[in-house]
Amino acid sequence: TITSVLSSFAEFDDAANLLAANPDATTISIDEPADVPKNQHGRRQEPGREEDDELLGTDDSDKTELLAGQKKSAPFWTFEYYQTFFDVDTYQVLDRIKGSVFPVPGKNFVRLYIRSNPDLYGPFWICATLVFTIAVSGNLSNFFIHLGKPTYHYVPEFRKVSIAATTIYAYAWLVPLALWGFLMWRNSKVMNIVSYSFLEIVCVYGYSLFVYIPTAILWIIPQKIVRWVLVMFSLCLSGSVLVMTFWPAVRDDNRRIAFATVGTIVVLHALLAVGCLAYFFDAPELDLPAPVIPAHNVSTVITKSR
Repeated sequence: TITSVLSSFAEFDDAANLLAANPDATTISIDEPADVPKNQHGRRQEPGREEDDELLGTDDSDKTELLAGQKKSAPFWTFEYYQTFFDVDTYQVLDRIKGSVFPVPGKNFVRLYIRSNPDLYGPFWICATLVFTIAVSGNLSNFFIHLGKPTYHYVPEFRKVSIAATTIYAYAWLVPLALWGFLMWRNSKVMNIVSYSFLEIVCVYGYSLFVYIPTAILWIIPQKIVRWVLVMFSLCLSGSVLVMTFWPAVRDDNRRIAFATVGTIVVLHALLAVGCLAYFFDAPELDLPAPVIPAHNVSTVITKSR
């Protein structure tokens, strides 16, 4: 026992000498228990639901929302408050556009691209570009269809710009507002409902409309079959982004309500695409009749020979 005590003191002296030689050294206590993982769950998670658990309010999600709240702490009447909604770079916008055009099955668009920094820059300019693309392409389509007809006189229809702007921006803002209110209402009724902010929903809807910009340009082709194939292809791409984003938010709700919500989202999205195609490109145009020149009264003078 005396030997063991002396050896312990010797080891203590060696450690003290080492600390004196290197004061910045790190010491580890072998008596401390191992760190318990912070994200350990009591139940086994089902595959495919790990991403949705972050949206349900785990520690990482709470930290993200806390940081987002600290980032937007300026008063809402100041310019700095709204400046945060446009604080994105070109690479982030291009990455989100790529994610909306090439959706990955089983991946949540909000978690992958939006939740870290939702923005209004991309949705605003995507909607503005889509408005002018639909209006200009609709006028060009009308011109090419009636080209060569002697009774047709081309007149640019500038009213299509205002109609397209009202339709696109109303859809990109009012539908997300209604969906956000519905999710908030269901969140108060049912547990484990994914909570999206209004800005995140607007961001998802805005980026989902990007695929219609090249589609509207191709709608100039004067073939109805080609146009409808293009609109169905674009609808499947953009609609899948919305379904994969909002289905996790309602799948724990009542089965009928969940399917009705997702079905309403798809139907409204389809109505926008089909309505734009039918109104701006497939609307029947009446040929203006050729101007009728009234015949002048011709008086004939009859002279009598005497």
